[in-house]
Amino acid sequence: MFAVIKTGGKQYQVAADDVISIEKLDAEAGATVEFKEVLVVGEGANAKIGAPFVEGAVVTAEVVEQGRSRKVISFKKRRRQNSKRKRGHRQHFTTVRIVSIAA
Repeated sequence: MFAVIKTGGKQYQVAADDVISIEKLDAEAGATVEFKEVLVVGEGANAKIGAPFVEGAVVTAEVVEQGRSRKVISFKKRRRQNSKRKRGHRQHFTTVRIVSIAA
């Protein structure tokens, strides 16, 4: 059984025991989180498609860790103007393990 969940403005296709990295959640490592915005749940011909969400469907996950991704450098230069700008950014993320999918 799989499900498509929406979190952090993105959609993820998940199944039981999957480990995914998503946008940062306010939860400690080892905590349990529930995703109630489930778009699709089921398998094959038995799949339920929500409009926009499936009623009563919940995906439960366990927070594995909080982290930060690799640094992305934004460098801008204007030629012959003696003008340049360098900025770095590290995006926060949360790694979760899908425990169960309830429809």
